[in-house]
Amino acid sequence: MRRFIALLAASLPLAASAAEIDGAALGALWAVPFAGVLLSIALMPLLAPTFWHHHYGKVALAWAAAFMLPFAALYGPAAAGTAFVHAALAEYIPFIILLTALFTVAGGIHIRGNFHGSPGFNCGLMAIGAVLASLMGTTGASMLLIRPLISANDNRKHVAHVVVFFIFIVSNVGGSLTPLGDPPLFLGFLKGVSFFWTAQHIFPETLFLVIALLAIFYVIDRHYYRKEGVQRFDPTPDSATFGIEGKVNLGLLLVIVGLVLMSGTWKPGIEFDVFGTPVGLPQLVRDAALIAVAVVSWKITPPGVHGRNQYSWEPMLEVAKLFAGIFLTIAPVLAMLKAGSQGAFAPVVGLVTGADGQPIPAMYFWATGILSSFLDNAPTYLVFFNLAGGDPQVLMTTLAPVLVAISAGSVFMGANSYIGNAPNLMVKAIADSRGIRMPSFFGYMAWSCAILIPLFVLVTLIFLR
Repeated sequence: MRRFIALLAASLPLAASAAEIDGAALGALWAVPFAGVLLSIALMPLLAPTFWHHHYGKVALAWAAAFMLPFAALYGPAAAGTAFVHAALAEYIPFIILLTALFTVAGGIHIRGNFHGSPGFNCGLMAIGAVLASLMGTTGASMLLIRPLISANDNRKHVAHVVVFFIFIVSNVGGSLTPLGDPPLFLGFLKGVSFFWTAQHIFPETLFLVIALLAIFYVIDRHYYRKEGVQRFDPTPDSATFGIEGKVNLGLLLVIVGLVLMSGTWKPGIEFDVFGTPVGLPQLVRDAALIAVAVVSWKITPPGVHGRNQYSWEPMLEVAKLFAGIFLTIAPVLAMLKAGSQGAFAPVVGLVTGADGQPIPAMYFWATGILSSFLDNAPTYLVFFNLAGGDPQVLMTTLAPVLVAISAGSVFMGANSYIGNAPNLMVKAIADSRGIRMPSFFGYMAWSCAILIPLFVLVTLIFLR
């Protein structure tokens, strides 16, 4: 243990007073806890499913401690506390509050109707979700539509592939057209990228992917649909009359969208320093209002709606516990990326620049995308945004192909793994709670590698040359 701490100390002469870690001085060993979280999520449900089901929160906490305790031993409790507060206040707490508000409000909307999960219906619902994803965010659209999709297919034997493609289309690709769609684009908006810039420049790539994914899904789903044959009965024969219960929550979804926009556009210039982490007044107002929205939604949702949605807090708890470990252990990894050519991941950064010093859009797409598959795609976007110069006016004009590549890579390739984007894991957890046997971490990646990677290669060849 002493030798391990000594090696870490040699690799990180960190300024203890700084809220953010100096990635230029970090050694690669500091990425081990994050790799441990990923491997735990990937392997433990397969190797020790009962233990994982009961103790996944403790496992995530253990890996977080594997980063925080050596850090505290080397630089003191104050430095560790500063890093912890920064991860909590600047990233994790706002993230969880927004997800909880969306999960609660969307869970209070029940779309009634005895829908039949045919290939055509499933494609239509996913197409609607792709549109909604850029209007209310991938998380909002996913939480709103995943339950009706599952209910419509509850009399079918093969359903996991339906949920997988839902994650591809609604939870990721569909959110690429506005800053409301996905957090990376919202960060770009805060940096000065015009609200409609992404819709104007990434629409062809998005349309291509959505159509291609729907076509591939239709072929696969029709195969299973015909293989299963006609079902003798529907286990949930709801009223055949279409209707929406809990309509008041549709208005609350719009309130959430408005609060997110407000926090990015309102600039009162008031902020508070909390152990080295600046917390702005807009963030405080937004988060307090989001909590209030969630409470109001829970109180005013008509009785019975949550029951008909088979609402459970377990999916939200799973996401909250796992991402607590992810947000803490990811800090040194992102710091090394931010350090650019001075950090441990300098070879990755070097791949995006040609011998003539000019950025290579295709490499920006793949570098941003592959890292966004496993890291938080919002800070990954910001890293490459700054690496490309960080001037929004230049990136929207002279270097527009580079900004397209960064934006598309961070949003599209969030679909490559369960942890690439928050709604991926939430949708999986909801499907698990409804009795659907979802693919494992690597099983899901087998789907994404087989379906998405060839499509991303085509996107590169067609749009990013």
